[in-house]
Amino acid sequence: MNSSSRPASSSTRPTVSPNSRPQVNTHTKVLDTTHGRILCIADIRGRLSGLNDLAREANAKAIIHTGDFGFFESNSLDRINDRTLRHLTMYSPLIPSTQRSHFLAPDNTSQAIRATVDISLLSEFPLLLSGQLKLSVPVYTVWGACEDVVILEKFRAGIYNIDNLHVLDEATTYCLDVGGVKLRLLGLGGALVPHKMFDNGDGSATIAGGQGTMWTTALQIGELVDTAQRVFDPTETRLLVTHASPGREGIMAQLALVLKADLSISAGLHFRYASSYNEFSVQSDLEGFRHKLIAGKEAFDKVWDSVKQQVDTVIDEHQRVLLDKALSVIERVPNAQGPEEPSWKNCWNWNLCDAAFGSLVLDVKDGRISAELKSQGFNYAYRRTATPSNVVPTPNSTTSSLPNATSNPPTKGSTPVQAEKPLSPHPKEIRSPLVPVASGKETPKESSPSTPAPKSNGSGTPAPPLDKAEKEKQKRKEKEKEKKERKDRERTEAKEKEASTSEEKADPALNALAPAPTSASAPTPIPVSAPEQSGKATPEAPIADVRDGMKSPTTDSTGVRTPTSKRSSRHPWTLFVKLPQQSTEADVRSFFGGETAGVTKVTFLPFKGSPHHRARPLAYVEFGDDETMKAGLDKNDEKMGEGTVSVQIATDREERADRGVRGGPRGRGRGFAARNFAAAGLTRGTPRTNGEARESAAT
Repeated sequence: MNSSSRPASSSTRPTVSPNSRPQVNTHTKVLDTTHGRILCIADIRGRLSGLNDLAREANAKAIIHTGDFGFFESNSLDRINDRTLRHLTMYSPLIPSTQRSHFLAPDNTSQAIRATVDISLLSEFPLLLSGQLKLSVPVYTVWGACEDVVILEKFRAGIYNIDNLHVLDEATTYCLDVGGVKLRLLGLGGALVPHKMFDNGDGSATIAGGQGTMWTTALQIGELVDTAQRVFDPTETRLLVTHASPGREGIMAQLALVLKADLSISAGLHFRYASSYNEFSVQSDLEGFRHKLIAGKEAFDKVWDSVKQQVDTVIDEHQRVLLDKALSVIERVPNAQGPEEPSWKNCWNWNLCDAAFGSLVLDVKDGRISAELKSQGFNYAYRRTATPSNVVPTPNSTTSSLPNATSNPPTKGSTPVQAEKPLSPHPKEIRSPLVPVASGKETPKESSPSTPAPKSNGSGTPAPPLDKAEKEKQKRKEKEKEKKERKDRERTEAKEKEASTSEEKADPALNALAPAPTSASAPTPIPVSAPEQSGKATPEAPIADVRDGMKSPTTDSTGVRTPTSKRSSRHPWTLFVKLPQQSTEADVRSFFGGETAGVTKVTFLPFKGSPHHRARPLAYVEFGDDETMKAGLDKNDEKMGEGTVSVQIATDREERADRGVRGGPRGRGRGFAARNFAAAGLTRGTPRTNGEARESAAT
């Protein structure tokens, strides 16, 4: 920040006092007293010949432009720094795409770009200045973030004067009489950079800029307020034209309040869609609007407090008046308890996309200002060619290989959904897992999907059919084999059940706190009907693949699946957070840095008020990758509200440790934990003894 060395009017040239030129330069232009159309565009970026084309297409009587006009001439290249020159080369509409790619190649240095680029590739302003290019309609523009301040100084001094080109600044205003409306144009140019608001750079008086860029100053804001107050007429409709957006910058919104603006047009965001809004439509309440203004005020106050003493020593009497008016803008925040601010609902704003992507037309007739907003928008045609192979899957999601027959039963007359092909080396022998219920009638052999194909005798011809006795013998062998394999599976499942039950008895607290499995961590059970008792051979391997892990063990139970102690897999980049007070998800996200922190999910642990339950809210915070999680881990012991936040990498033991459970996963503390959970409302019934807790977990 240069304000410490060159506050207020910090140009190295002698400062020109505002008293040396007229305070208000105002003009009235009658366009059409019955009907007129005004084209509003942004960021023409030096392609000035396009202004006539756009005006002709819109049938416009005048053009209002919101900055980045292309105020450059051949001598400007020497004043533009390397970074700004690369930026101008990247976005200039006068450079063909192939040539631009060559300029911006990684191995192309700034010196090479400077040696190759000439003014004709950046702006057509020299053609306008020489008279080779003429404007067909009046153009009213403010300067943008990338302009040559020397050229704007020449317009202000009267050295440059171009027919139909009118520069709006803090001391110059125009009134357009069109369609029964007297439209007062008030303009503020330059980017809003808070730490440069007291640095004039290479500019004189209230204008500021240097090295190919321009920005807004506090004195510029003050002089614009002074100009607006001097020309105020209640019969006029006020239109504020700025480069910075009042939708994002609180100071710009405060300026619109002080100027009593009815409409505002801005740019600077470079979206592919233009936006139309008022504060009432985008803020939930007046307090939200006030929050934006207060944020702008606080950003200004930080700079002002650091340079206040130096500014006071260098400004003259008239600059003091302008500075006081600028400070009145910063202090303009609607009172939450007072009467409702009229502009809260009545001031309408448009933020424009670049001229290459869209425009706004104000159609004025019989005192009514209609708006026609046009945007090129995004191109979504690429999605029609998207294939499953290049679609990025949702993190932590699984794809089920079979449809859920219970949640989506086939309706009458509908075609059953085909199941995906199971992984098997013999696809012809696989029978569908959704086997129809046996009706008691023999299924014709030619329609049965399980009828084995005739065996070959090795010579390529089918073997002769077996007699009845051999068929019966083969069926008995297959049944015995199937029965044996079924018993083996039952024994294996019984052992697994016994082991899982033992784990639950060892630690009921773990089961009480285990989160319910979600659709992203466990496949949906799919009912599979019993094997068809038709005497035909049934392939065992495919059915076992489908049933394993989806069906309760075939024991003498009541049919209710015994819960297991297996937890759903933890997200790999999860932090366990202890908060000093009860908070919301928005509070947690804000603590970690908002939208840029990479937080994907915030899960609060159940909180039920009880004297035996924990006193501090707990949460799991998931991140998109390892880097953002490590950044979040650095937030440990930082202050939030009236306390500090504890942040650690999530494990499987935080919940039990925070609830007072002592001992290992199979050790002491089971009865103590059960009583605490019952008292906190996490188990049914009244608090139980140690033995009752184990008995409850076993059932």
